[in-house]
Amino acid sequence: MRLPPLNAIRAFEAVCRHGSILKAAEELGVVRGAVRQQISTLEDHLGSKLFVRDGRRLVPTERASALAEAASAALTILKRAAAEFEDAHRARIRLGVPSAFAVWWLMPRAADMQASLGDIEIDIVPMTVVEPLSQHPDFDAVIMGGEIRSSAGVTETRFMEDEFGPVATPPMAARLAGDAAALAEANILISRSAPKLWAEWFAESGTPSVAFSRRREFEDLLLAVGAARAGLGVAVAPKASIEDDLARGILVAPYGFIRRPTGYSLCCRASDAKRPAFVALRNWLLRSGGAS
Repeated sequence: MRLPPLNAIRAFEAVCRHGSILKAAEELGVVRGAVRQQISTLEDHLGSKLFVRDGRRLVPTERASALAEAASAALTILKRAAAEFEDAHRARIRLGVPSAFAVWWLMPRAADMQASLGDIEIDIVPMTVVEPLSQHPDFDAVIMGGEIRSSAGVTETRFMEDEFGPVATPPMAARLAGDAAALAEANILISRSAPKLWAEWFAESGTPSVAFSRRREFEDLLLAVGAARAGLGVAVAPKASIEDDLARGILVAPYGFIRRPTGYSLCCRASDAKRPAFVALRNWLLRSGGAS
C-alpha cells in the first residue's frame, strides 16, 4: 500500500488532538477548507471514514485512533530529527526523569553536571508517571528506577544503587515506635504514579503487611513525599530522592531502608549510546551516583 500524503497525515493528527477542524487549521496556518480537503484525501486513500461527531468534538473512530497514535509518534520523531539536523552543531539531550528524583537528586547537582558536560545541553523533563523510552519518542533518554524493563534497541547503564522505605517527620516517626504494625493506624500516603511501593516494601523487607485504616492518595511521588514532609502522614520513598531531608532531620526512616533490586539506570537508544554527548552524560552519572 502506498504511504498516505504527509500533509493529510499532519491535518488528521492535528484534528485528532484538538477535536476541531478550526483549531487544527489555526495550528497549521491554513483555512478550514484546506483541512477538510486533507481529511477527505486521507479517507479516500484509506477507504474508510476517520471521524465521528461527539457533540461539538470530532472523535477518531476506533480504527482511526490507532492510526492517530502512530501518526503522532512518527511526526514527533520527524520533528526531532529535523531539529537535530538544523542544529547539528549543538549537543542537546532531552532527558525524562522521575519527578521526585529530578527535584531532590538531580537538580541540586545540576551546576556540577553542566560544568562537567560543557556545551552539552540537558533538557530535564520531570515525569509524573515513569515510562520506558520506547513510549516516549520525544525523549532522547530517560532515567528509570525500580520501574525499569529491558527493551530491544535500548541501552541501559546502571549508575546508582538505591534504597527505599517508609519516611515521616520525627514526631510522627516516634509514634510508630519502630513497630510496623503501628502503620495500620497511621495516615498512609500513596502515590498514584507508583502505587505498588508499599506492597513492594512489605514484600522485600519481609515485614508482615498490614491493612491501612487511613490512606490518602496523591498524583505523583513528589506530592506524596511533600505531604510527609508537612507532617500529614507516612510515605514510602526512595532514599536517593530525599537524602537532603534525611541529613537535615526533616524526615526520618523509622524502620530503616532496604536496597532496591534495580537501582537507577540511564536508558538511551542503542544508536545513540556511543555519541559523545551521551557518553559524557553517562560518565557524569556514574561518577555522581557512585556506581563502578
